Amino acid sequence: MELHVVHTGNLKLDGGAMFGVVPKSIWNEGYPADENNLCNWAMRCLLVVEGERRILIDNGIGDKQDKKFLKHYHLNGEDSLEKSLAAVGYSRDDITDMVLTHLHFDHCGGSIIKTSDEKFEPAFKNANYWISRAQWDWATQPNRREKASFLKENILPIRESGLLKLVEVEGNIFPGIKVRFYNGHTEGQMIPFIKFGDKTIVFMADLLPSTAHVPLPYVMAYDTRPLVTLSEKEQFLNEAVDKEYILFLEHDLYHECCTIDQTEKGFRVKETFDLNKVL
Repeated sequence: MELHVVHTGNLKLDGGAMFGVVPKSIWNEGYPADENNLCNWAMRCLLVVEGERRILIDNGIGDKQDKKFLKHYHLNGEDSLEKSLAAVGYSRDDITDMVLTHLHFDHCGGSIIKTSDEKFEPAFKNANYWISRAQWDWATQPNRREKASFLKENILPIRESGLLKLVEVEGNIFPGIKVRFYNGHTEGQMIPFIKFGDKTIVFMADLLPSTAHVPLPYVMAYDTRPLVTLSEKEQFLNEAVDKEYILFLEHDLYHECCTIDQTEKGFRVKETFDLNKVL
């Protein structure tokens, strides 16, 4: 198995929204905001090469949205999905499986491209798109709170293409990769657990956006069920300590991976490092 980090660029989001009820005077020490209260976040994806499969987990925000939409997110950085794939010797056409943790625009926007004749089509034309059924149903019938994050042009063309694969139950979806569902951030968020040698690497998506979110009360205001997130985090972090999981962080601008420790003050980051350290 090969693992490749795929950087797709950064976006800025309101710090208060990202840290919920935790006061800025506290969270700003660990994850600083700019003068507009915006924090910079990565959109870091992961390519898993196993045999004939080239499995991409999430794909960033894409580039088909109009300037009015994108101006709210202050996209920055030199990375893009295409450049990052090319850097490790692949293109979008090489991807055989597109695993989407959930359908918020910053995780799945690269799924669909807009053609010169204003049509929408899959960016990964040779890939199946794997999404939990719970998330698909939730996203295609969006609640008012999340509606702005579920963009129909990112979602519906997947079904129309015939490439949609709905995951009904937790467990292995490929050899060495199993998924679990988490419902605090959004219904049916699908978290991949990757067996790499004697280690387990967990693609954290929005279950744990950054190292700054490790303490239990640090829950995003974006989460639809914050108390469910709190419970899910506690259960997961206990397991992460016990089984020494490596957490791969999609949104942390400063750290790719971390491990977790249980201290007298609760869960804390044990170590941070780049994924290359364990490859």
